[in-house]
Amino acid sequence: MSVQDADHAGPVMTAHRAGLIGCHSCGRVWPAEHRRCNRCGAHLKPPDRRGLQAVWAWWLAGLIAYIPANLFPMMRTQTFAGLAGNSEATIVGGVIELIHHGSYDIAIIVFVASIIVPVGKFIAIAWLAIVAGRPATVDQAHTRLKVYEVVEFIGRWSMIDVFVVAILSALVQLGFVASIHPGPAAVSFAVSVAFTMLSAQSFDARLIWRGLPLRSKSD
Repeated sequence: MSVQDADHAGPVMTAHRAGLIGCHSCGRVWPAEHRRCNRCGAHLKPPDRRGLQAVWAWWLAGLIAYIPANLFPMMRTQTFAGLAGNSEATIVGGVIELIHHGSYDIAIIVFVASIIVPVGKFIAIAWLAIVAGRPATVDQAHTRLKVYEVVEFIGRWSMIDVFVVAILSALVQLGFVASIHPGPAAVSFAVSVAFTMLSAQSFDARLIWRGLPLRSKSD
């Protein structure tokens, strides 16, 4: 057995097995008997799978809000005070219209931010909640951690579709000539994004390491 394999075959030591507890707010590690973080004052509590109930609750609420966000119009356009007709566009309809007008780059951005990212977040959060605290190897635990970090990172970009509608609504207000107003889907989409962000924040990343075996490989 090589030296590298011998290193990986050693005991997998975690904070829980070392009798330590990490602060969920600032990340400082304290002895397990501590009840409050001396750095930030947050209450210290060990990771518990029962906390996943909040994750699933916010996740389900976000999924419910995401359905009308795709069915109802995201934006309403009115031209010549309605004399030239009004138009409504859903998220997918807006992407198709952007492609029709040749704005492929903007269409790709809107499609990724409004369809790919939210659906990917729903799948990733659900997967993390299912496997949290379950047995895993070190490599599997690192994979789960990377997925969690990606979900945390892309959360800040999930509101781009709402931002586009808000900017257009503020800029394109030409009175009698033309005006753009947010549709009901804008509110639903914003609520869905907020709920999924709360779901991700409710997930205790320390559960990722609770399922590690005593040894990552057999001797």
